[in-house]
Amino acid sequence: MTTAADVKQFHTPLEAENAFAQITENVCRIAETPKPPKAWYIAFAIASSIMVMFFASIGYLVWEGIGVWGNMNPVYWAFDITNFVFWVGIGHAGTLISAVLYLFRQDWRTGINRFAEAMTIFAVICAAIFPGIHIGRPWLPYWMFPIPNQMDMWPQFRSPLEWDVFAVGTYATVSILFWYMGMIPDLATLRDRSRSTARRLVYGLFSMGWRGSSRQWHRYEKAYQLLAALATPLVLSVHSVVSFDFATSQVPGWHTTIFPPYFVAGAIFGGFAMVVVLAVPARQFFGLKRMITMRHLENMNIIMLVTGTVVGYAYGMEFFIAWYGGVQEEGFAFINRAFGPYAWAYWTMLTCNVLGPQLFWFKRFRRSIPVMFVIAIFVNVGMWFERFVIIVTSLSRDFLPGSWGYFVPTPIDLTTLIGSFGLFFTLFLLFCRFLPMVAMAEVKAIHYNHHMHHHH
Repeated sequence: MTTAADVKQFHTPLEAENAFAQITENVCRIAETPKPPKAWYIAFAIASSIMVMFFASIGYLVWEGIGVWGNMNPVYWAFDITNFVFWVGIGHAGTLISAVLYLFRQDWRTGINRFAEAMTIFAVICAAIFPGIHIGRPWLPYWMFPIPNQMDMWPQFRSPLEWDVFAVGTYATVSILFWYMGMIPDLATLRDRSRSTARRLVYGLFSMGWRGSSRQWHRYEKAYQLLAALATPLVLSVHSVVSFDFATSQVPGWHTTIFPPYFVAGAIFGGFAMVVVLAVPARQFFGLKRMITMRHLENMNIIMLVTGTVVGYAYGMEFFIAWYGGVQEEGFAFINRAFGPYAWAYWTMLTCNVLGPQLFWFKRFRRSIPVMFVIAIFVNVGMWFERFVIIVTSLSRDFLPGSWGYFVPTPIDLTTLIGSFGLFFTLFLLFCRFLPMVAMAEVKAIHYNHHMHHHH
């Protein structure tokens, strides 16, 4: 969180107290001001109107049918599943930051973990919408859940969609628990500071009578540790299950055993890029530069460099496997990916995901805000294209050349994609406005530990 130099400044308990008060001020101020900065209003107006477009597109889809999308024979999974996998992937950085780095005692996570966790939840909400609307009969999504229904029929448990329902459902539940639980002490701080009865009531309700006694803290730390341990395997399992949607099929280009680790690396990669995209403006507009320091951003850039390189390795490996496996269709699928009608998408993906992050080898770029912001945006574009390439190019030319086709998205495809970002950013902006964006209690605990450590 902070370097020794940052912490050495308080030599007396009083100075430590002041530093804590300042942290509390910094974070609470955002949620408490009667009016957020103008930029917030502008951003909110844009995001919420894009969100309205999203729901309008979905309404139109439900009214008219799947034909309004560009889906065709043989590309039955197009933008809908691409967006689904994209959003599930975005959610992974939050769990990684909050659970894995917590278990590894990485202090630097505390500045960013709270809104990375919030981001996870909002991304999962965006993701969950897509399987529900892509089933063609969106009034029957309850068929995906193992609940008794009027036909006495149970879902087909061998269907990958079913695995997704369970994986993403578990993931959403654990993420929400983890995020909410981490917020309890901070909600209590907001409750104790609030002026209006309504706010005191709401924050009081959600802080569940938190008093910060040592017994409460003791139980709390135990429970938090348990949740972190539960969430850690989820980072690996959820995206592995999503990759099984493809890897368990016979479709050339999907039928690959390296999908699970490759998807997980890609998810963490895309997720961290999204955290950077959100952290840079948030610390700018909300004055959080002392909480989300250059050290955080640099560490995230290093993780992006590592996972980006792993993803690059996987791209190369896919070609090797296709050649080494000796299956003619598989070999063709990969040549077709790189040089066929969708070559533009393939090379976009390669440039954004593999070449872009290589700039992070240089400290100058790793520590430059504009550079990291632009690369992070490119990575998000690249990761979306990765899913597009895997799904659409593999399907558009299958075993039967007579049924080959070229998928072209319709305007509704595009408004649904762009609209999902509207939903995501609307939720995120509301979160920034009303909830503690930085885990105050944790930041303080680390300040305090450093302080004890240096003076005793």
